[in-house]
Amino acid sequence: MTVMDLNSDVGESFGSWSMGDDAAILRSVSSANVACGFHAGDPSVMAQTCRAAAAAGVTVGAHVAYRDLAGFGRRFLDCSPTELADDVLYQMGALEAMARGAGTTVRYVKPHGALYNTIVHHEAHAQAVVDAVKAFGGDLPLLLLPGSVAARRAERAELRTVTEAFADRGYTPEGRLVSRREPGAVLHDAAQVTERMIRLCEDGTLTAVDGSTVRIRAESICVHGDTPGSAAMATEVRAGLEAAGITVRSFA
Repeated sequence: MTVMDLNSDVGESFGSWSMGDDAAILRSVSSANVACGFHAGDPSVMAQTCRAAAAAGVTVGAHVAYRDLAGFGRRFLDCSPTELADDVLYQMGALEAMARGAGTTVRYVKPHGALYNTIVHHEAHAQAVVDAVKAFGGDLPLLLLPGSVAARRAERAELRTVTEAFADRGYTPEGRLVSRREPGAVLHDAAQVTERMIRLCEDGTLTAVDGSTVRIRAESICVHGDTPGSAAMATEVRAGLEAAGITVRSFA
């Protein structure tokens, strides 16, 4: 691929509690997944993040999650599909208000944490997310893991799906993310990560944790904003991609 989106999770601070270096991350990425207050973020953080993204020319996306501030959205919530759809729609609406106030708009949706991983296989919750995006209107793209149930449901609903790879995460031989509870889940070597992402763009493959080669179809690459050294990693990944002749540009 000669064009690739680079995205990151931002706006994950809350009150006086700070998470990540959003200002630095926004200098490198083309798309910003802004927390909507359910796993992280609050109205002021959301507004400031949208203002910073608009000033940097970075596309804003809604980073929706289970209602789980205490667990940072990394715990499954056994809610009804209706409740989940309402929660996702609520988050999108809240972020859109802040984005408009900042002179920009929400251009896509990316589920966070446990919700992101659950809708890879959970039919009811996948449909709830799709229903919420359809109810919001505008046919916003959904940023998802390749091969997920959510991607199939979105396609049936005539929503655009954009698949992504994770720069700083390990992969299983089946093309899934290694659980954060397992060794090799998070990668910290920026040079190694950059080399992996160039390879992904050039031939669509990555090396899995067992040393095998796994094929990944991706239109976007995520660098997690809460990973230690993420700002420097995002800078190096972008520089490496551009040096390899790959244009970094938002899919939205």
